[in-house]
Amino acid sequence: MSKDKPDNNSLKQDTLAVRAGSYRSAEGEHSESLILTSSFVFDDSAMGEQRMAFSESGNVYSRYTNPTVQAFEQRLALMEGAEAGIATSSGMAAILSTCMAFLQAGDHILCSRDVFGSTTVLLTKYIAKFGVDVTFVPLTDLKAWKDGVQKNTRLLFLETPSNPLNEVADIEAVAEIAHSAGARLVVDNCFCTPVLQKPLQLGADMALHSATKYIDGQGRALGGAVVGSRKDIDEILGFVRSCGPAMSPFNAWIFLKGLETLKIRMQAHSANALVLAQWLQQQDLVEQVFYAGLESHPDHELAAKQQSGFSGVLSFTVKGGKDEAWKVIDSTQLLSITANLGDAKSTIIHPATTTHGRLSPEQRAAAGIADNLIRVSVGLEDIEDIQADLLRGLDAIR
Repeated sequence: MSKDKPDNNSLKQDTLAVRAGSYRSAEGEHSESLILTSSFVFDDSAMGEQRMAFSESGNVYSRYTNPTVQAFEQRLALMEGAEAGIATSSGMAAILSTCMAFLQAGDHILCSRDVFGSTTVLLTKYIAKFGVDVTFVPLTDLKAWKDGVQKNTRLLFLETPSNPLNEVADIEAVAEIAHSAGARLVVDNCFCTPVLQKPLQLGADMALHSATKYIDGQGRALGGAVVGSRKDIDEILGFVRSCGPAMSPFNAWIFLKGLETLKIRMQAHSANALVLAQWLQQQDLVEQVFYAGLESHPDHELAAKQQSGFSGVLSFTVKGGKDEAWKVIDSTQLLSITANLGDAKSTIIHPATTTHGRLSPEQRAAAGIADNLIRVSVGLEDIEDIQADLLRGLDAIR
């Protein structure tokens, strides 16, 4: 005799991270099933007609109905406090799908200036080709957000904390600006995850993720997701179903397992990052440290209010320019030189020539991406080993 499932609405987030979206086949497996199939069989022709027309629930084709992917979507949505979610092949696919679902020729999108470099390229080089105007404003300047809204503005998009300077947006205030203009607010919640920040509770319409980062947490798979109201997610599902930027079942299974340990990992990342940021402030060859967990950070008070932790990404400038920054990075031995973040392994990168390298010099300058800036995604190694490795790098420019 099988037990009744508990009501998800009565469960706390830690329990949802482990139990929500779980299902068992007739075999009674304890871990979530990995359903590797391209399509599903109908009992008869009538069932095929009904399911293809969405007049009957059930699985059809793994591009848009797969039990493993749906389990991940449900679990993440519940953790974010959303009605529904849609999984995509990458974080960039999640942004693309959202734009294509809600924008058309003649519309306008208002975006924070300090977004991931690929996001800027997507909006200015590709989305703009379809007749959508794009305006960028400073993330923390509420007057600029308000003044930037136009009659045809349909989406406001921001990352908070920003990559790589850890600037923090007032989500509640920007949401009010968006809704006053009849627009939607989309928040990239990649840095914090639902463990540390819940944008929907602060008024955002949708929260977006690169699951490749902290949700996986071990650098194994690519994926993205958007969560929000059932109505909004259905709009994005329509695009994903027709155009194909879907998440694979195998990757969804990895992300499901990642959500189970997300809280303890985010706590550990945040603890390590704070210690490292404080240590970096004491180094004579470090000019400035950008981490919202530091009381000296201009957005610290706001971050402490709307986040329950400060995540694991920080950046800092060293004395000198690009040559000195490269020498610091290249002289480390433990940290991985890679553009990914959110991994159990600490990573280090030079944003101006990698993650933000496709931006013009003027765009980088406006976003504060200096040639002597270094970004570190603080992993789960012993903090003393991370410090020793960065000291090895700093000593190389002494």
